[in-house]
Formats: sequence, C-alpha cells, structure tokens
Amino acid sequence: MADRNAHYTVLISRRCILILFTMTSSVFIFSWFCVLRSTSGRPHFIDHRSLPNSMNFATIDSGDFFRKDQNEGQPLLAIPLEPVGDHGNTPQVKDVNCNSKKAVLKVFMYDLPPEFHFGLLDWKATEGGSVWPDMQSKFPSYPGGLNLQHSIEYWLTLDLLSSTMPDFKDSRSAIRVFNSSEADVIFVPFFSSLCYNRFSKVRPPQKRSRNKLLQEKLVSFLTSQEEWKRSGGRDHVVLAHHPNSMLDARTKLWPAILILSDFGRYPPNIANVEKDIIAPYKHVIKTFENDSLGFDDRPTLLYFQGAIYRKDGGFARQELFYLLKDEKGVHFSFGSVQGDGIRKATQGMHSSKFCLNIAGDTPSSNRLFDAVASHCVPVIISDEIELPYEDVLDYSEFCVFVRTSDALRKRFLIRLMRGITKEEWTQKWNKLKEIERFFEFQYPSRENDAVHMIWQAIARKVPSVQLKLNKAQRFTSIVLLEKSCKCAVLQQGDSPLFSQQILGTQQIRNFTEKRIASLLVCYMY
Repeated sequence: MADRNAHYTVLISRRCILILFTMTSSVFIFSWFCVLRSTSGRPHFIDHRSLPNSMNFATIDSGDFFRKDQNEGQPLLAIPLEPVGDHGNTPQVKDVNCNSKKAVLKVFMYDLPPEFHFGLLDWKATEGGSVWPDMQSKFPSYPGGLNLQHSIEYWLTLDLLSSTMPDFKDSRSAIRVFNSSEADVIFVPFFSSLCYNRFSKVRPPQKRSRNKLLQEKLVSFLTSQEEWKRSGGRDHVVLAHHPNSMLDARTKLWPAILILSDFGRYPPNIANVEKDIIAPYKHVIKTFENDSLGFDDRPTLLYFQGAIYRKDGGFARQELFYLLKDEKGVHFSFGSVQGDGIRKATQGMHSSKFCLNIAGDTPSSNRLFDAVASHCVPVIISDEIELPYEDVLDYSEFCVFVRTSDALRKRFLIRLMRGITKEEWTQKWNKLKEIERFFEFQYPSRENDAVHMIWQAIARKVPSVQLKLNKAQRFTSIVLLEKSCKCAVLQQGDSPLFSQQILGTQQIRNFTEKRIASLLVCYMY
C-alpha cells in the first residue's frame, strides 16, 4: 500500500512539474512574440513635434567630410567614426565648430534676483528696473587674481544676455529664448564660485554664511519651478566650477547638468562624465601672442612653479620635487600669485619647452591652461583627470601624459623628456598655437572660443537628456489609462460592455498584451 501511494505521489509531482514547465514556456514564448512584434517594421506613434531640433546637433554639413581651417587648410577638431558603406577606410567625421548654417542651442535663463549673480559684484538694480545690467552700457567687471580662474558663470551669462542683441547674432553657439517650452536647456545664472570665494565665511552677527543662505534659497526656488518639475531638473545647467562651490546644494540639484572643473570632490552618483561637463579654467597668464620662440629658444627643459606640499592626490608633487630639483635644465620651485608671482610664472613658462601639470588637492589645476596659453607643452601627471571637450579634442596631439607610478620611478621622467626630439616637440608646439583659442574666455565671445565650446559641449548632452526624459514617460500613459478605466467603472459599474465601449475589444487586448510583454522584459533584464 505504501509503495502504491509513493508511486502516485511521484506521478503527481511529475505531472505538476510538466504543467509548470509548459505554462512557463508559454508565457516566455508569448512575451518574446510581443517584443518582436513591437520592434519589427517601421516605428509607430512618433510625434515628430516632440523631437529636439536635429539641426542643433548636426555633425557635418551635407557633402563635407571636413571643415578646413582657412589659414592652415587642415581638418579642425574632427574625430573619426565608423566607416560607412563601401568607402573602405574613409571615415565620417564630427565637426564641432559653430558656423552660420547650423542652428544654435536654445537656452532659457531664469530671471534670478541680482543677489545670485551681478549683485555679488556689488551691482544694484534700479528701482523698478531689470534684474540684469544694460549690456549696451557699462556692466560690472569680474575681480582679478585667482578669482578669475573659476569665472565661467560670468562669461556664459554675459553671452546669453547679449545673444538677442542685433550686433551679436552672427556665429553663435547659444541664444536666449524667453519661453521655456522652446528651450533645449534651462540655464541657472548663479555665480557659485564667486559666492564661495567672497562669502563662504560667517560674518557676525550672522550665524550662517551668505554662501549657504543663497544655496538654500536657490534650491527652494528651483525645485518649485514648473520647468524643474517637468524634467526633474535633468535639462537644467548648474555651474559649480570651483571644487568647493555648491557644497550644500549639489546633493539636491544633482540631476542637473553640472559644469565643473573636475570630479575630484564629487561622488559618482552626484557627478560623472556621462551627465556633466568639464570646463576649462580661465588662465591667469596672458596669451603668448606672436610666439616665435621655438625649441632652441627655450633654455629650460621642464618647468614647475606652485604649491609643492598638497593633500589627497597631490603627494606626487612632493615626491617629484625631490626627484627633479637637482636635474640640469629643470626649474621646480615653490611659487604663488602673490607679489610678482604671475609675471615670474609667465617668463618661466615662455622660456620652457615642457610645463608640468601635477595633481594637487584635486586632479586639475589652472596650470594646464596657463601652459597652453604660453605654448609650453603640458606634461600631465594626474591619473584621475578629466579634460574639457575631450570627446572632440585629442589632447595627445599637444600634451604628454605620464602615469603617476611611472613618473615616480627614479630618472624615468627626466629621461622621457630628454628623449623627445625637436621635431616631435615642434609638432605639439604648433598644435598648441592652433587650439589655444578653444580655452579663451572673452566678451564679446568669438567663434570657437571657450564660451562657444562650452555651449557646444552642452548641446552634445541634450540628446542624452531627451532620451532619459522620454524613457521616464514610458508608463505614464498606462497610469493615466488605468485611472481613466477605474473612474469609468466607479461611475457605470463593472460592466464588460461598458469597458468595450470605452476602449474597444481590440484596444483592450493590445493594451493587455503590451503591458504583459513590457513587464516580462523588465523582469528578465
């Protein structure tokens, strides 16, 4: 009897397993059938009015593989893509330079009170007047010294304010629009670096610094705006170029596109290269105009002047100081901008073949951009550095990169520098003179200067932002439809006939199939 019961138990178990396997296989096959059917053929239900202006992000003009520089006749800022068709090794290229044939980035800028921008420069709006200075008359200047190196918010704001003026409409990368629904991005004109530099200290009888208070007010303002709610902040552009700026607000405004100098003091969930933009420092050394000092006219082989003892990743400066200080042709000394520091650094860089750019408290420093302006070939020793426009600009053409571990090996760096030939150095020197304009901040801005290049970098982020926003809308229609159905059931009763009148039998079936398929695919991946 016991054997018979055991036999029946085994049969029932096998039958259950077979039924379960059959049901699981059927659901799996059905789900993939729905997925394949939904992805086959032409795409449907595309509202072309909702697509971003594709002309804003055009990569090449029709029929052109390169846009050649008028002076040099060489391809400028072009990066190869995959070969197409039967062209063999002939690549397509991406031209990032702005020209009048291309549409510009449309930017909506909040009219924040002056306390967030020019008020920090002691400018006051007249009673009943605009929150902005009159761009056709005198406007506040930015303070000099080290303040200048993180001044990008000032130059970008000036560029937007002047973008609608008749004299400044040609050859633009961005233009201000006054309807946020027409904009590609939303610009937040908070001079955060200046605010940190000037107002981060608590001044009695205050209990909190002006820098903290303004950050709190900014977060409160932004998160209450319809523009922020519409996108969750993803299409907003927030400037925090100084590594210590926006320390409090950054954890609340992280969905926005952040404009930074590097990622040294940011966790990857707050800032990363996929979402945000690295912008150059404004160099404090004047651009070396009419530079004719070639390889043989620069007696110093390797130059560094700055703070030697740094924390965090800057330990390499101290180690390299002891390795290089007695080497012939090397200038490695402490220096600052105080006193005559900028003039001495200018002379030193102008008379040097190579200029060291070593990680300090953060991976980047203004020294790199001073070297570019001086046409002194940068030697970058900073393993975690991220560089401006590197998605379109090949830094290896005018810089030398050395891993920190290699640089700290005895005599490795000095042998490497001495092994670079005159011809190799001259190629990099010529390239420096060609690309230096990409790092120039100025008003009014000029084609392909730093202001234009930053706007173009923002434009290249817009498709990614739009992709995220579109993905976020995937199930919105389902939620609305379910709410609509529930309301109808509550009003008319749970009648199949009434449901068919609302949606139609086939619509209900299609809706159910797509929802099941979507949920199964999400579960599988």
